[in-house]
Amino acid sequence: MAEDFRGKLGGLDDEELGRFLGHDALARLACLKPDGAPYVVPVWYQWDGEAMWFVGRERSAWCKYIQNDGRVSVVVDSEHSPPDESGQRTEIPKVMMEGIAEIVEEPNVGGKWVEVAKEMSYRYLGPNGPEYLTGTISQPRWLIKMTPSNVRTWQGLGWARRYWVEGTGGATFEEAHGG
Repeated sequence: MAEDFRGKLGGLDDEELGRFLGHDALARLACLKPDGAPYVVPVWYQWDGEAMWFVGRERSAWCKYIQNDGRVSVVVDSEHSPPDESGQRTEIPKVMMEGIAEIVEEPNVGGKWVEVAKEMSYRYLGPNGPEYLTGTISQPRWLIKMTPSNVRTWQGLGWARRYWVEGTGGATFEEAHGG
């Protein structure tokens, strides 16, 4: 079918969400500076099915900003997700979350953050991932948890109907989206 290039249009279901967030796309974490200006940083994350976990270096500005004001937004997206075992792909997946981030651990050496960082290192760097941590394991890090209060997802090459303005002289939504 000519429209197959679009992939599945619409939101991700829970299984698709978990599978996508289990891959190695970076999160872009947005927080607020003390003057109220936005600050966005690409970060590794760990998704546990209910919350996002972040491990930040002691001197990372974003950790201090979150300590000051926990309101955050997170975007995780990818041009194309890797194929699953059956060869299926989630096309142009996007996950957008809002919530309050909480400081679980202030900078320390050897805290709970070590296990979270180890899990992330496997996911982002493969079987030798923990070797990345070896040289810096004695450097203090923060552990931050964000439980989203709002999650929006999308996949596929197409517009959500709510964005479409009919009667503009162009194609209808159905015509433009192969329906």
